[in-house]
Amino acid sequence: MPDQERSAISHSITLRQPLKASPVTLFGENVQAWAVNGTPADCVKLGMDVLMKEPPDVVVSGINIGPNLGRDVYYSGTMAAAAEAALYEIPAIAVSLDRLEVKDLNFQIPKRLLYQVIEPLLANEIPSGVFVNVNLPYVKKEYCQGIAVAPLDLSVARYRYVGLNDPYGNVYYWLKDRLQQLSEFNDEGDYAKLKAGYITVTPLEGKVSQLKHLRKFERWLKTAMNKDIKEETVK
Repeated sequence: MPDQERSAISHSITLRQPLKASPVTLFGENVQAWAVNGTPADCVKLGMDVLMKEPPDVVVSGINIGPNLGRDVYYSGTMAAAAEAALYEIPAIAVSLDRLEVKDLNFQIPKRLLYQVIEPLLANEIPSGVFVNVNLPYVKKEYCQGIAVAPLDLSVARYRYVGLNDPYGNVYYWLKDRLQQLSEFNDEGDYAKLKAGYITVTPLEGKVSQLKHLRKFERWLKTAMNKDIKEETVK
């Protein structure tokens, strides 16, 4: 686990400074665990390369405070840890909570919802190279609407830069979280389903090479290369 908050750090790893792994007992005296002064991806990579004698059966990243929806997957450190595990072909689940305030947060509420999702996911075999994005509503189990397997709503632009003037007339830009103000979204996407009170589950592919796209690009570039060769021959 990271030793401090690492929001929006994406899939970065630490290159220019050493990492330290400090033993912690957050999960009980009998559970071997470490806090790492690096990114979430560092935690998984260091665990796989050095700290663990055998690879884990599953990697669960989170519970993150604040949901990870749509475009968030490209910025989120929580998602990056799960994606890093998928690169090692370890089943991985990223878990986020639809709540932004830490004060008075009762983790027993989302834990009861999480068990409903984790058990069937682990009972079945998550495909190699795939990781799962899970968002939990902050509601008691009896008020949850169910589980929705939903696609990422990439049309949702949650974060936007806004300009602010300092006392000297200089303009600075700050990211504003518009999660509570969004009005346009896909009714079947992850944002809408979470907003309606569902647990959202989105499987994601960690390996980005797609055979159909490889063949398409080969045709494009082969055509361009043959055209250049013909033109040179004519000259």
